[in-house]
Amino acid sequence: MKKEIITSVFSNDVIMAPEGDVSRRTYEKSRFGEPKGKRFYYSSVEALYLLEDEKMEVVDGKNKSLNFDQFVKKAKKLDSRLLVRYLVYKEMRKRGYIVKTALKFGADFRVYDRGVKPGEDHAKWVLFCVNEKESSTWYEFSAKNRVAHSTKKNLLIGVVDDEGDVTFYNIAWVRP
Repeated sequence: MKKEIITSVFSNDVIMAPEGDVSRRTYEKSRFGEPKGKRFYYSSVEALYLLEDEKMEVVDGKNKSLNFDQFVKKAKKLDSRLLVRYLVYKEMRKRGYIVKTALKFGADFRVYDRGVKPGEDHAKWVLFCVNEKESSTWYEFSAKNRVAHSTKKNLLIGVVDDEGDVTFYNIAWVRP
């Protein structure tokens, strides 16, 4: 049986696939992509995840198929933190969570509890991705916590180490 694959185009900083049975089913089952009109739009980490899982083919604007490394090289020009964000995204997806971008919250991702789909309920966490070698000030940390608190979400920090392993920290307000 032939594996069903979404064919997407990565052009003009956008990753898009025409609406079709495979893209629709993939969205309905696991909420990959965002439907808009007769197309599905994918974040770079979603497309990278689907590409690595062999559920998506990505072609460039010249209709040339991109492998994983070629896609990473092209996408890193738009997002220098792509690999750190991808490793955190991949780990959360492996654990059964639906993960969507959270640009409007000033975070990397919003994360939905297992069994909850976007549109059915709100995300439980805002997730910030960091490399273990990065440093942060208490003011920056406080700002992240304020974003989570003001959006009524829990703060989750995903820290990626040199081996590519991810450790998650759930930060919560406590009243003594």
